[in-house]
Amino acid sequence: MSSAPKTLSITQVLVCGAAVVTLSMGTRHAFGLWLQPVTQAQGWTRETFAFAIAIQNLSWGVFGIFAGMLADRFGAFRVLILGSLLYGAGLAGMALASTPLTFTLTAGVLLGAAQAGTTYAVVYGVIGRQIDPAKRSWAMGVAAAAGSFGQFLMVPVEGFLISGLGWQQALLMLALVVLLIIPLALGLREPGFVGGSAPVREQSIAQALREAFKYPSFQLLMAGYFVCGFQVVFIGVHMPSYLKDKGLSPMVASYALALIGLFNVFGTYIAGSLGQKMAKRKILAFIYLARAVAIAVFLVVPLSPLSVYVFASVMGLLWLSTVPPTNATVAQIFGVAHLSMLGGFVFFSHQIGSFMGVWLGGYLYDRTGSYDVVWYIAIALGIFAALVNLPVKEAAIQRGAPQAA
Repeated sequence: MSSAPKTLSITQVLVCGAAVVTLSMGTRHAFGLWLQPVTQAQGWTRETFAFAIAIQNLSWGVFGIFAGMLADRFGAFRVLILGSLLYGAGLAGMALASTPLTFTLTAGVLLGAAQAGTTYAVVYGVIGRQIDPAKRSWAMGVAAAAGSFGQFLMVPVEGFLISGLGWQQALLMLALVVLLIIPLALGLREPGFVGGSAPVREQSIAQALREAFKYPSFQLLMAGYFVCGFQVVFIGVHMPSYLKDKGLSPMVASYALALIGLFNVFGTYIAGSLGQKMAKRKILAFIYLARAVAIAVFLVVPLSPLSVYVFASVMGLLWLSTVPPTNATVAQIFGVAHLSMLGGFVFFSHQIGSFMGVWLGGYLYDRTGSYDVVWYIAIALGIFAALVNLPVKEAAIQRGAPQAA
């Protein structure tokens, strides 16, 4: 069967894809706001909550690989519908869980699987297949910026729902909201996948995986993405409690998370646009180094609402700005036939980092009464990630010839 012509318009792909990512990423971004209400109401430790979110990130990474494979094989439409249903079930389960185990299974495993089917790997697969390579990095930046806008939008919304309805009712309300992903998925239904068929490819899944994992630049991208996950999820989940421990109002944390989301809109769009004009490895190296510097300065200067807002704004610019250049590099090296799957593997590395960041934050806090050690680890990892991205080679792989790094 020959490949179907590309018939989805760039506007349709970006509007629907951006709306999906806005809902899926926006909803999860404010989970840190639930840490204290949930643990206080249930009598659990912070490590219990942090472990569930850590499992969520790991589950997202594991299921992301298979969601990517399914999206490459059957199209994003079906994967998005399943992901939306899982999202609703996971949020409802999170609200009703009465033990640490059921909380971990719902807030952790179920929501992780849901996010795998409704976020970047699946949506970027559609962008890669439907949008011309000359605009691909820019389009990925637009989609990432939409996710960032969702984070900016949803943090105050979720804070308002928690204060107005209570944490359980707020989660049940969100369980209904995420079902809006289902009608949006219709706009990402690709004609090349009608009837469960996929376009013909020159490589099998096994061949594509062997090629990628033998390619040093792919391994370096994965190493850098591990650091990205560690830093952003540690900060996103633990910073509200860190600030409250230091005597700052919970509203400062809410505003900080919202500022991260707002400035992330600009950061991701700028990174995606720059990826069309300059070496993406240099963009990535700069982002990781700048994060390390920002965290170090934040820890050195006296803590105040102003210092928190400045830090949140700077980190927002650097937050998910790694996403467009990383995914565009994968597409540039290996092509788009298995983009969702390969993007899923790179993202799995990100989620292992996320697991370590959020879990280590809770673990070390419960044992030392401080987050300081984890902040220092985040700085060191930022320097490491900057260095490992510099040797990445972005040129398309030459198949049928010896493959260099």
